[in-house]
Amino acid sequence: MESKMVPNISREDRKPERPVLKCHECRSTSHLANTCTKKTKIKEVLVIEEVQCTEGKEESELDSAVSEDATVEDYPIENITSFFEVTEVHTHLPQYSEDCHNLINIQDSRMCKTKPARGKGYTAGKSCITLILMNDIEAKVNLDTGALCTCVGKDYLQAIFPRWKNHLLPIEGVQLSSSSNNMYPLGILDPNIVFPHPAGSIGMKPEIVLMHNFTSQHIILGNDYLNIYGIDINNHKERYFTIGENKRQKFAFYNMTKKISIVSS
Repeated sequence: MESKMVPNISREDRKPERPVLKCHECRSTSHLANTCTKKTKIKEVLVIEEVQCTEGKEESELDSAVSEDATVEDYPIENITSFFEVTEVHTHLPQYSEDCHNLINIQDSRMCKTKPARGKGYTAGKSCITLILMNDIEAKVNLDTGALCTCVGKDYLQAIFPRWKNHLLPIEGVQLSSSSNNMYPLGILDPNIVFPHPAGSIGMKPEIVLMHNFTSQHIILGNDYLNIYGIDINNHKERYFTIGENKRQKFAFYNMTKKISIVSS
């Protein structure tokens, strides 16, 4: 009877082999994924590659689209620019309407002040005359947004500035007219005028056209210098005007009582 020899197996050989721990981000055996410092760099590289791939696809699609349009018909750049300019003009003119436009959602305008009785609407009118200093002499000026240019009559200028002939600049080839008759310009003055204010006065040097047959007893500051100096008139609950970008400095109008004569038949 033969005896079978059983091999002597030690306890160390019986131990199962432990798996090697690796970082599943960078495949390194020196650390685990929770302490890996290389995974952020790997993600950044992947993101950059994805962005480059998407940009490349967009550029290729854009090039193919442009090439297809070019094969159909070539449009000059000037025509495209003009088209967008016309679109912008219509966009910035919401009050502009044509016959084909339908007016919808018409709302009543909200009144800031009490409306006068019927037939007395003209009594709510206010003047835009204020006091200034022209060459250190007090004068009246009317902020007239409907006037094309700044002008003054000969008679009123003679009363506030008798030496105007020594400062008159020539004017040639200019034809001006009002709603009533033609105006005859004599020359141009460029005096120093000051809008007085307790918080700080503001000075300017406008060019004033001298009119021969202009009878108003004030200077008209027209739309030319109202735009140049940024003079805004406020007709809300409080009437005032501002000059330039400082909208907190308010200038008051001259308190003048108008006499309205009614001719009876």
